[in-house]
Amino acid sequence: MSRLEEFLAGERPEDVAIHLAEDVVDDLGKLAEYGEDAGDGIVLVVPGESGRNAFSKVAGTDAMAFAKEAMDAEGAIDADLARGACPACGSDDVRFTFAFAEAENEEVGGIYAEGDVIHAYAQCGCGTAFSDRWVAGER
Repeated sequence: MSRLEEFLAGERPEDVAIHLAEDVVDDLGKLAEYGEDAGDGIVLVVPGESGRNAFSKVAGTDAMAFAKEAMDAEGAIDADLARGACPACGSDDVRFTFAFAEAENEEVGGIYAEGDVIHAYAQCGCGTAFSDRWVAGER
C-alpha cells in the first residue's frame, strides 16, 4: 500500500497530503522520489509540521489560513487529491491541494462519528479555494 493509500485509509493521522500541479513547482523531478505521480503533478504525504511548512512555502500562503479560506466554498475533491469540481467554474483543474485527517469523534456526531475524516482544501486554476471532507476509506 502506498503512503497516499495509507493516508486516505486513515492510517497516517500525523501526516498531511499535498498535491502540486506541474505549473506550481519549477521542477517536479526533484520531488519525484518523495511522492506519487498524479498525472499532471505530484502528491506528497509527509509528517504534519514539515508538510504544513512545505505547503506554505510552495503555495505562498500559510496552510491553515488557506484551509480557513477554502472552507467558505464547498466543492468536490477526488480521493487522489489531484482533481475535483470547482464550485465557481466547474473545472477539474486543481493547482494544489492540502489535506489532513481528523480522528473519529462520536461526541461531535455527523460524519465524525462514522470514522476518521479526511479534510481536503484545493485551489482551482481560476483561483477559487474550496473544500471537501469525507470519511477515510470511503472514496
